[in-house]
Amino acid sequence: MADISSTTLSVTQGDEQTTQTSQVPQAPQTQQAHEQPASQTHKHNGLHQIIHDIDERDAEARYREEAADNIAGVHTRSSAVHHHNQRTPSLSDNENDALILAWSENDHENPYNFSSLRKASIVITTMLSIINSTMGSSLPSNAIPYMAEEWGVTSTSQKVLPMSTYLIGYIFGPLVWAPLSEQFGRQKLSWATFAFFIIWTMACALAPNWPAFLVFRLFCGTFASAPIAIVTGILADIFDNPVSRGRAMAFFMVMTLLGPLIAPIVSGYCSTTIGWRWTFWIGLIYAGASLIPLLIFLPETYGPILLRNRAIRMRKADPKLNIVAPHELEKKDLRELMTVVLTRPLRMILFEMIVTSVCAYLALVYAIFYMTFQAYPLIFEGIYHFGPGKEGLIFLTIGAGSLLSLPIFYAYDMYLYRATQSGKPWTKIEEYRRLPLACLGGPVFVISLFWLGWSARSDVSFVVPMLAGVPFGLGFMLIFLALLNYITDAYEIFAASANAAASCCRSLLATVLPLATAPMFTSLEISGACSLLGGLSCIMCVIPFIFIWKGEQIRANSKFCIALRERKIEMLRKVEEQRQRQLHFEQRDGVLSESEPVIRPDQKETV
Repeated sequence: MADISSTTLSVTQGDEQTTQTSQVPQAPQTQQAHEQPASQTHKHNGLHQIIHDIDERDAEARYREEAADNIAGVHTRSSAVHHHNQRTPSLSDNENDALILAWSENDHENPYNFSSLRKASIVITTMLSIINSTMGSSLPSNAIPYMAEEWGVTSTSQKVLPMSTYLIGYIFGPLVWAPLSEQFGRQKLSWATFAFFIIWTMACALAPNWPAFLVFRLFCGTFASAPIAIVTGILADIFDNPVSRGRAMAFFMVMTLLGPLIAPIVSGYCSTTIGWRWTFWIGLIYAGASLIPLLIFLPETYGPILLRNRAIRMRKADPKLNIVAPHELEKKDLRELMTVVLTRPLRMILFEMIVTSVCAYLALVYAIFYMTFQAYPLIFEGIYHFGPGKEGLIFLTIGAGSLLSLPIFYAYDMYLYRATQSGKPWTKIEEYRRLPLACLGGPVFVISLFWLGWSARSDVSFVVPMLAGVPFGLGFMLIFLALLNYITDAYEIFAASANAAASCCRSLLATVLPLATAPMFTSLEISGACSLLGGLSCIMCVIPFIFIWKGEQIRANSKFCIALRERKIEMLRKVEEQRQRQLHFEQRDGVLSESEPVIRPDQKETV
């Protein structure tokens, strides 16, 4: 939810709009100078004009809703209360007689006001679902040779498909789950998708043949992608403080990395002892155990849905009560759902330079990470003659590197906090809040690839290439932490869709690139293949430096950021107008009698 203290969206008297003096800061002239030519350009550009109009409509609708959701202590009254035929402030011209339900200050049902213990339980519960989701992606990695032997699969490219089909689900799933969670809420969607994930995991354990197994993996990945898309939205729902939200995102990213690293150990030891199918039975047992806290401890955290539920309860308690939640006033038919809500991540990928650049960089890093599940067996089984289980343990060094990123992240976070408290000028530059970590992580990641490639030789101890996993995990985590937090901050109320766009792109490349791993490492050898990947990563690691250099200009030219900024400024202006309007009502009418109640959300729902 956007951090807006209070508002309604239209203030009218008779047929004319009332204008009040606003104390909300207006957009800087420099921004207006950027925005005006941009809007003129859109008018002469067919496709871009259509996209711009959709973005404007999308941003306006969401900020109208978010503004009313976060209202604090300013509530509308029935038109019967007002005299002289005055119209009630409303979110819609068709809702003039309705009371608009909104949060009051310190409302205990507002997710921002959840207790620390409750927030911690939500974070832990969602992290369990993240581990399930990401562990499933690499679960068959060391079991594939045994499956291939049982079903007579000999093609090298076919043997990559159990992981690739799962990641295909990661491509398309977030494009649906993220915007749906922003429209219908987080809780029930999380429950439903996780239940289907369990069902398809069981189907993988019972698969009768190779084609059926691949189909089951596709569906498994589609439903497993839901936590990746939804959890970032949940964290944005419950943490309004960027510091707290950033720390929660750090745990989120660690879990996304640890899951795939645990899976090769499970499949490596299961396949050689009790059979490859037990790889999936163990995954199913863990998923079933994770479902229990998900059902118990995960509440609905999406503010608009919580207010809608409260309005429904109040109307049920008193059918004569004409009260609505802002979410109910935003009428979205199927056409609106298809053209605005579900296209939001795609529009971000195609027309937002920030999202496009971040997606490209994260996609390469993520794909290289999944290539290690093909490359490590070539290195540690081919050169050092490790068994599948022992080779799976090598992935723990990547996990150690990812954990090492947390103290670095927290140290920078504290440094940034102290600098902000001291009023350092550089802290006012948005890119400095997140991107310096990516500036550190990018070169570290590049070094790890050259380290691995040029030390993996029979005359060098396995410890040397194994230790390359530490900077690999460290660089990987710092890049992801910085860039995902950056786009989360940049796109605010559309954080889930921005993260879904990033998830879609990185999963797409992680699906395709591992297909080339075996041919590339065979033709270029280990040193050449790792050097090629290191060179590509070196080119891409300039992206956060460019953002720090030109980030403000890039955001100023971003259609989505312009639309969000304009809507936010407009809503903040109307917040102040409504405050002034409410003061006017109170001064004119005096204290209301008991027959003229004002509905407040912190009151009991029986009116």
